Order: sequence, then C-alpha cells, then structure tokens
Amino acid sequence: MLALRTFLLRYGTPLTAGLFLVSAGSGVALFFHIGTSIFREMHEIMSLSLLVPVGVHLWRNWNSFCNYFNRAAMPIALALSLAVAGAFAYQSGGGSGRGNPAIAFLILAQSASISDLAPVLQLDEAAALARLQSFGVAEPKASETVAAIAARSGRSGLDVMATLTARQR
Repeated sequence: MLALRTFLLRYGTPLTAGLFLVSAGSGVALFFHIGTSIFREMHEIMSLSLLVPVGVHLWRNWNSFCNYFNRAAMPIALALSLAVAGAFAYQSGGGSGRGNPAIAFLILAQSASISDLAPVLQLDEAAALARLQSFGVAEPKASETVAAIAARSGRSGLDVMATLTARQR
C-alpha cells in the first residue's frame, strides 16, 4: 500500500500532464474527423484513465485548489463550463429530439416489413428472404417486420439488420 501511495504521489501530476496531452491530441483529431476509427476508443479509455491522476493531483493540492474558491474566477469558470456542456447536451439530442440519424433509422427500420424494407436496402424481396434463411430464420415471410423476425428467431433486431445489409461476395 505504501508503494502505491508513493507511486501516486510521485507520478500523479506527470500522469495528469501526459494523459491530458494524449486526450487533447486525440480529441482534436476526432473533432476534425481524422483517424476516427483509430482515435475514438483510445480517446475514451485514456480520458477515463485521466480521472485517476487528476484525482490524485487534486488530493495532493487540495488546499491550493480550495483557495481558488475565495475568488470569483473558480465559480464563474465552473458555471460557464456547466452551461456550455448543458447547451451541447441539449443540442445533441438531450432535449431537442435530435440524435444520431443512423440509430433512428435502425430503430424505425425494425418496424418495417421485409417487403417494404428490401428496396431501401437495394434488395429484392426474394434476396432479402434468402439472406434471412441463410441466417437461420425458419420460413421468413415478406409481411413480417424485422422486430418480429428477431423475436421469433431469438436474435436481436441489429443482428437481423446486419444480415440484410451485409455485403455479398
């Protein structure tokens, strides 16, 4: 336990700086849509990891941190940060009804019948039914919805949609 405490005290601030640089760099890349598949998971995990050294840094410098509240700068900065975060959350779908359109489409598509959905997926009805049969769905019907097929076959709606949208070789 003493070794962990020594490690945290010695490396809390340097790890905060290092993980902040990684998080900031990957965040900028994500903002500009550069290497999204490379940076997204790394950014999320490293940003979560940043919480530990930040916590240690705050613990170690608690008295100095508390002194910031004696001036107006800290409460103003915190209030502004929370207001901006709230505005982004609201605009992103928290209160406006907007959200990721791909997710919205997947949800709506699951309530469509195969005969209605097949042309949207650039399939004819027979090809869509054949894909479902190869997926293991017993006797799929063109009048069934994706959700009904998923429930009947013990699969998720996303699995059924993945089968219908998979590229054929």
